[in-house]
Amino acid sequence: MAYNNIILEMEGPIATITLNRPKSLNALNTEVLNELFQAAKAVEADETIRVLILTGSGDKAFAAGADITELAELNTLQGKFFVAGGHKTMSRFQSLPIPVIAAVNGFALGGGLELALSCDFIYASENAKFGLPEITLGLIPGFGGTQRLSRIIGKNMAKEMVFTGKMITATEALGLGIVNQVFPADQLMDAVTKTARSIAAKGSVSLCMAKQTINRGLDVDLATACQMEIDAFALCMASPDAKEGTHAFLEKRKPEFKGNLKG
Repeated sequence: MAYNNIILEMEGPIATITLNRPKSLNALNTEVLNELFQAAKAVEADETIRVLILTGSGDKAFAAGADITELAELNTLQGKFFVAGGHKTMSRFQSLPIPVIAAVNGFALGGGLELALSCDFIYASENAKFGLPEITLGLIPGFGGTQRLSRIIGKNMAKEMVFTGKMITATEALGLGIVNQVFPADQLMDAVTKTARSIAAKGSVSLCMAKQTINRGLDVDLATACQMEIDAFALCMASPDAKEGTHAFLEKRKPEFKGNLKG
């Protein structure tokens, strides 16, 4: 598929999706959201890909939010379909069976922050800024921000960010647990790629089971979540990677994981 607003690159076991609308600070409109959804599908369909990196072109923004030019012209029904499409795309990234890392360079505001929050974790550059400023437009976050942010930083801190619409720095985001690590801007992608390569060396089945168990376990009681973990562990044992990993450990060699999600 040809893309007008994003770049999809696949190199070995690592795929990278780059938002590519630098003149509009990589703002998210309907076309961008649809392209992101299709790119996520393409990544999932490729069994050789074990990690996805999501970033933005230029040094000013990961994504500065929803495209206000489009948003300002929507009626009530169109607005509902617009945010529903955003939720569909965010959920697509969150539900991918492989780890997804957001590399945030510059602004991650509104829909941009919501997109980053749909990834498994975030690495940020020192110049990154985070916020959900929709309240200043007479709106609220519409791509899952009220829900995902509160699950990460807690109800009260999320309310403060949403109610005020304030921006926070990368250092503040690190302290709140929104981002995992902060790097100088010129070192961000190298750091993300290094982590992606480390993850890609692991077994695809165990990565998938770990991601699913953590994500789904947060929405149920502890006993149910622990049962999920038991079942997920058993599925890992069904993969040849479990035998390879344990034998490699005993033989004091590096494992070569070749299992896949199709059996």
